[in-house]
Amino acid sequence: MARAPLLQLSDISLTFGGDPVFSGLDAVVQPGDRVALVGRNGSGKSTLLKVMAGLVEVDSGQVTVPPGTSVGYMEQEPTMDGFATLGDYAASGLDPGEAYRVEMVAEGLKFDPSGSVSTASGGERRRAALAKLMAEAPDLMLLDEPTNHLDIEAIAWLEAELKGARAAFVLISHDRAFLRELTRATLWIDRGSVRRQEDGFAAFEAWRDKVWEDEDTQRHKLDRKIKAEARWAVEGISARRKRNQGRVRALGELRQERADMIRRQGPAAMALEAGPKSGKRVIEARDLSKTLGGKTIVTDFSLRIGRGDRVAFIGPNGVGKTSLLKMLLGDLKLDSGEVVQGTNLEIAVFDQTRDQLDPDMSLWESLTGDKEMRVAGAADQVMVRGQPKHVVGYLKEFLFSDAQARAPVRSLSGGEKARLLLAKIMAQQSNLLVLDEPTNDLDVETLDLLQELIGDYDGTVLLVSHDRDFLDRVATTTIAMEGNGRATVYAGGWTDYIAQRGPSGGAQAATQRKGAEKAKPAAQEDANGLSFTERHRLEALPAEIERLEAEIAKLEGLLGDPELYTREPVKFAKATEALVERQGRLETAETDWLELSERSE
Repeated sequence: MARAPLLQLSDISLTFGGDPVFSGLDAVVQPGDRVALVGRNGSGKSTLLKVMAGLVEVDSGQVTVPPGTSVGYMEQEPTMDGFATLGDYAASGLDPGEAYRVEMVAEGLKFDPSGSVSTASGGERRRAALAKLMAEAPDLMLLDEPTNHLDIEAIAWLEAELKGARAAFVLISHDRAFLRELTRATLWIDRGSVRRQEDGFAAFEAWRDKVWEDEDTQRHKLDRKIKAEARWAVEGISARRKRNQGRVRALGELRQERADMIRRQGPAAMALEAGPKSGKRVIEARDLSKTLGGKTIVTDFSLRIGRGDRVAFIGPNGVGKTSLLKMLLGDLKLDSGEVVQGTNLEIAVFDQTRDQLDPDMSLWESLTGDKEMRVAGAADQVMVRGQPKHVVGYLKEFLFSDAQARAPVRSLSGGEKARLLLAKIMAQQSNLLVLDEPTNDLDVETLDLLQELIGDYDGTVLLVSHDRDFLDRVATTTIAMEGNGRATVYAGGWTDYIAQRGPSGGAQAATQRKGAEKAKPAAQEDANGLSFTERHRLEALPAEIERLEAEIAKLEGLLGDPELYTREPVKFAKATEALVERQGRLETAETDWLELSERSE
């Protein structure tokens, strides 16, 4: 017997003083659903979650939740008035005997329940809101960007918890790896309507592109038909017979159908322009040591960064990634050691705290008031890579409307604030780009564009991120900061770092080991003769093998181009090296799987 849906939206319409956000929207969440909610920034993803949670009243339609079904919503900016500590807030929906759940979740999410609400940062408040939701364990969880402000260890913990949860969930996230791992269905908000596909996020982009391709084909056919009918209307009517009048009316209906088609929003017209070339040596750090607030950031750390390098800094929150960046840029005094910067450096910085944005300024004022962008004597112009441009025109390139130009920065969504900050730094010419958590809140399309821009940027990039997929796509070198002053240099991105550390290394493996030690002694074996770590390895290997096979197929396809070697010899060499390396890893993974499977049986 089919179970009743946990939540049903029927013919939902909602307008916020202008164009409708949704019109005639229908959606269903079933028991056991693992749903990715995707769409462009500003498409209404967060609003739809609030509608599901009953926090936004719709203009028309019905939100149905069966009696006895509990729905939990993770607030982006939780109100904690009346609570002394973060733990008090997180436990506020639990019975007194269940408060221990908050302590368990707090350890995984890495926040202190005893921390004062009055001094908590935005990230700590968000983690407390997530802990509250996880501890309450409702039948349906509504999660809006839960990985923001989490480090990779905490993301791995949350991923494992959600995998094992009995609850259904609807999830908004910019983290592709997180979405691919967890979701089995996709809700796509596109121009006020919602489509559903019974596949997880891994299949989303191919599905989206097919939908858009079909739309373009339909639009092209309609245009051709209108053109043919319009020619007939001009040339073929000599007498206004009744049948001709019907054809004229049909032409009018075709034109109305064409006018009703809602055009897709194009990608932001973002551009990165490198200034004059820097020297070949961009930054050289020699034997750096630094202790800050009683915590050792680095000890005897050395690094050489050359022109064109893409260097990523990873590690737990609070380990000192941003502090190390500041040391390399000369903004933080060293205890010992030396940093030598190369010649001709022009630096642009994306700050994760968004300190460059005044929430009370309008978008117009935020750009025209920037000393780097100001055009003398022109209040409506900004300087963009050496050329004056009208401020509204430049904002439109980053997908802001005329009305938003005069709106305060505080009215923007997280993704829109990130786009505004990108507009500020991309107006500059630079040859050293510093990106501290740039991916938070950005939609998939903007992330794709940012990745392409970084790939084509004729300069050097320093990057702090917890987004594993983005690290894999962008980084050529990874600095793993592991605490107590340890910072180790690895070649490649996140996946390469994990491979070089081995199955027992890396931040994710450290989290898994910690869980294993709590579950049972390391030497203890399960009933099938496998240790906890070996059992976990056996369960993880099929996905690893599938991913490696996909990467090998992609590389083989690239190397199948007979002109690649002569056209791009460097790319050919890198692809060949990557293919050999991944083939070796695949062979090892298949051997491990066979051995562990035999032992398990």
